[in-house]
Amino acid sequence: MGIATAKKAVTGLDATKVLDPRWLKPDSIETEWVISVLDETIAKLELSCLVPPILASLDRFSALLGPEITKNLTEHQKLSSKMEHLLASPEEEEEEDTVRAEERRVSLCLLEQQLKSSVRNILRLLLANPSICKALKCEAGPREPPAEVFIKAFREFRNFMLERLLTNPTKEEEMVQFMEDVSLRIKKNTETVTASRAELLAAICTRDEEVQKKDNMIKGLKKSMQDLAENCKTDILQVKWEGEKEQKEELQASRAKCASLQQDIQQLRAQLKKLVLEHRASELALRKRKCRAETEILNWVQKYDADMAEKQAEYEEVHAAYTKEKAELSVLMEKHALLLQEYSQIEEERRICQEKKKKALEELATTTLAATRIQAFWRGYLIRSTFKSKKKKKKGKGKSKGKDTKAKK
Repeated sequence: MGIATAKKAVTGLDATKVLDPRWLKPDSIETEWVISVLDETIAKLELSCLVPPILASLDRFSALLGPEITKNLTEHQKLSSKMEHLLASPEEEEEEDTVRAEERRVSLCLLEQQLKSSVRNILRLLLANPSICKALKCEAGPREPPAEVFIKAFREFRNFMLERLLTNPTKEEEMVQFMEDVSLRIKKNTETVTASRAELLAAICTRDEEVQKKDNMIKGLKKSMQDLAENCKTDILQVKWEGEKEQKEELQASRAKCASLQQDIQQLRAQLKKLVLEHRASELALRKRKCRAETEILNWVQKYDADMAEKQAEYEEVHAAYTKEKAELSVLMEKHALLLQEYSQIEEERRICQEKKKKALEELATTTLAATRIQAFWRGYLIRSTFKSKKKKKKGKGKSKGKDTKAKK
């Protein structure tokens, strides 16, 4: 009882962790890559399970799938038929030469490789068209039970991998503490079971006493029955004769019923044999699918490792170039600071020179303007002086002419 309670508690804890979004959130890129690979594999497995029902009703799905996918499915169906024909052929006898057996094995290997390539092409084309995949999942109907069981097991494997990738030391300590609590609870339940067993032993002893009493009573009743049998021997013989008669009748009826049941058993055995053959074929197909799925998973993991190695090398190369350019940039920044300081000094010197030139030009302009005004004033003065001297000369001539005229008169 305690062990069952502990198991239920552990199962409840695991279920709570699996359903908790914080628990399911990947905390690293590597975890996301692994989970994305597993999710993609689950999607491919679901699509692979749709191939047999699609092949069974290819004419109905051809309009939905399109010519390219239909062509690939037809080729896959032909390859499957060849594989079934080779597998259904009788085993080689001992006296048959080994050359034909080797040819048959090589043919099976080639067909297997072609089937793998065909399945990969079909999955690639289907994954390239999400709308077609969604429509096929709605139209194809439920999957076969073995395929459903395998996909469910793979999903559980994916959840287990996610839980293992996300488990950290803190959560492990919590789990250890929880297991200690469960152990303590189991210990308490064991003590309760021990006490219950003691009570059960006491109840068994009481029951044995009651059974002993009833046995004694039964013995008394048997003795009285023996006495009654001796007294009623004639009646017993009559009853015995009637019982033997009924027994014979029932024996005859039982034999007839046994014959019919035997016939039913033979029919059921034939049906069982037929079902066993059918399930063997389906088991073989599922094993092939499982082998193909494992091969694809291995290929994807190898491809993932190669891609990650290439990305890592590329990252290291880019990081080295970045470090080198960063060092060069720091050197250039130091040179730029020095050049900027020199440029500031040169600009300051240019500004001082320009101010000096501007001041000299202003002084030259002021001096030129003053000289121009002085020259203009001097020229005006000279012109005015010239005009004044000319006027004085004209006035002197006019006076002398008047005097001469008066003298003439």
